[in-house]
Amino acid sequence: MLTREDRLLFRELVGRHHYLGHAVPFGAHLRYLVYASQPERAVVGCLQFSSPAWRMAARDRFVGWDDRTRRRNLQRVVNNSRFLILPWIQIKNLASTVLSSAVRRLSADWQERYGVEPLLVETLVDPARYRGHCYRAANWVELGATTGRGRMDREHLREGAAPKMLWVYPLKRHAVARLCRE
Repeated sequence: MLTREDRLLFRELVGRHHYLGHAVPFGAHLRYLVYASQPERAVVGCLQFSSPAWRMAARDRFVGWDDRTRRRNLQRVVNNSRFLILPWIQIKNLASTVLSSAVRRLSADWQERYGVEPLLVETLVDPARYRGHCYRAANWVELGATTGRGRMDREHLREGAAPKMLWVYPLKRHAVARLCRE
């Protein structure tokens, strides 16, 4: 768990250096500071995992959910809502290494904190800014584009405004099958 000072540092770094800035996440969330030890211990990045979007067509098709099953199992999906490698850090393969380490740790940390075993992690990548190479290198699967509306567009007024690429990573063996039946 992050200390008060760690939370302030996370907020400062993400607020200053992530293109989306800092926002208090909706629902459950975990935050991590990423450290490198060489040449001396220093923060090199930040990660935030939070509650998933209520609906995402590409994810819901991938899982094979109907509305009832999605309502029952959505809490077993976790969203990687912020990922930041500090702009002055230049370490080859650092981003994919951090992602791989984070997903190995996430399941136990999320279950300890919220009492729910997560089965799938998702993230959205803005293709106007990034290509998702670090996710691909960390064995995430690209599912396709979102509609681009955003979480708060309940009237469907922003269709196509800012589509993102959806990437997922199954945390457990047979994760998709388990999301459909449990």
